[in-house]
Amino acid sequence: MSRSPHTEPGALLGQRIVEVPVRRVQGAASRAGVDRIAVEEPLEIRLGYTDATGPAVRSISVTMRTPGHDVELAVGFLFAEGIIGGFGDVEAVRHSGPSGGKKNNRNVVTVTLRPGMAFDAGRLERHFYTTSSCGVCGKTSLEALAMAVCPSLPEDRPVLTPEVIHRLPETLRAAQAVFAQTGGLHAAALLDAEGRLRCTREDIGRHNAVDKLVGAHLLDGQGPLHDYVLLVSGRASFELTQKALMAGIPVLAAVGAPSSLAVDLAHRFGLTLLGFVRDDRFNIYTAPHRVHALQEEAQVRHTDEALVVPMS
Repeated sequence: MSRSPHTEPGALLGQRIVEVPVRRVQGAASRAGVDRIAVEEPLEIRLGYTDATGPAVRSISVTMRTPGHDVELAVGFLFAEGIIGGFGDVEAVRHSGPSGGKKNNRNVVTVTLRPGMAFDAGRLERHFYTTSSCGVCGKTSLEALAMAVCPSLPEDRPVLTPEVIHRLPETLRAAQAVFAQTGGLHAAALLDAEGRLRCTREDIGRHNAVDKLVGAHLLDGQGPLHDYVLLVSGRASFELTQKALMAGIPVLAAVGAPSSLAVDLAHRFGLTLLGFVRDDRFNIYTAPHRVHALQEEAQVRHTDEALVVPMS
């Protein structure tokens, strides 16, 4: 699978952008024109498995997303929700269903589990919780995540310098192919401790962008992402923090603000949470020991206290 963050096939880019007529107004004057906007269509994720009665297929989720990297999105979603433990649990992934929408995209992905893999269909109802897009119960969500199998995060890596963190937003912006044309997508990126971009994905939903990113990693047959930083273009929600933890990512950096529940979750599991990473500054909300220049200061400050790091 190609992992190049800077190039994107024209056919894929064409799935994700549509031109629409607009009237542009400036002051009292107006003129007709054409605008490019990001495509939004529903994706149904189905799970194929075998139970006591034989082969079965079940609809797991319908999510609004930007078409493209749908297989990665489906696999990443199932992994983040603890339904699969890795790509080794999957026998096949395929697009299905009729073509539809403005771009005639196929909007169903079926993930079939390998033969013999135990699957508890009732676990879906017990495991899923409402996300911050439509309301969240913090206590139930934290308890649900605590019962899930989260990889242990390494204490000693990655270690970042403030200089590397200050460069992260520009690195992400340079890799956003669709955003450059529409201004309408969220992005998620994996970067190493030196700030080098390893993979990026875009979607109209920030959680979908992260699922696509993690799914791409799983489809490459790789394990936990212990040496990487997850950078997201918007705010840091509980859901994104949960997805970082499930993928074994020790550092989550957000261009926007974190939610209170995201801070609670990051503190509980020892994840380094950075917010407002823009304009040559950032805040450290939890686990500051992974930011190199603050290692001594972190020993005397409580990790619940946000540290503001301006450009030196």
